Amino acid sequence: MLGRTMHRLFVGLRPPPHIRADLRAAMGGVQRAHWQDDDQIHLTLRFIGAVDRPVAEDVVAALDAVHAPAISATISGVGCFETRGRTDALWAGLAPNDPLAALHTKVDHALVRTGLEPERRACRPHITLARLPRSATDTPDIVRFLDRYAGLASAPFAFTHLTLFESHLGHDGARYTPIERWPLG
Repeated sequence: MLGRTMHRLFVGLRPPPHIRADLRAAMGGVQRAHWQDDDQIHLTLRFIGAVDRPVAEDVVAALDAVHAPAISATISGVGCFETRGRTDALWAGLAPNDPLAALHTKVDHALVRTGLEPERRACRPHITLARLPRSATDTPDIVRFLDRYAGLASAPFAFTHLTLFESHLGHDGARYTPIERWPLG
């Protein structure tokens, strides 16, 4: 499972293949955007960051104790995150938020019991579709993308597993490796 000394971890949910395919079909048309590939499409419930192997093993043990039902959700529109007035990510929203926020809270509480700091950011359930480099400038194609997919929606689908991922950063972006999975339900 865990071999190296430091591990950059996060807890997430993966939508089913047909939802990932629908999201991939919406990707495109924005200059300099780095679109997510199928292996990168997920909802981050809790970012953990770089931890050593003993802490990573404590994280696995803590997540073993998290029990929750499968969560029914739908894709609900698109949006963007901005930093200092510049768009740095495009995302697809999820609804309803309450069950996802409740699972986020359960996961956060379990991780705090291992000694990790509590999550300070508000839970804003979304699936990142693209990241934009710092050198990119906002362009009309971002507005066109947001307008075109404002009504993006899906039929209800289920998140059926909680997954601990390891993130490997590289020149081509991040690669995510599932470390452990726990069924929801």
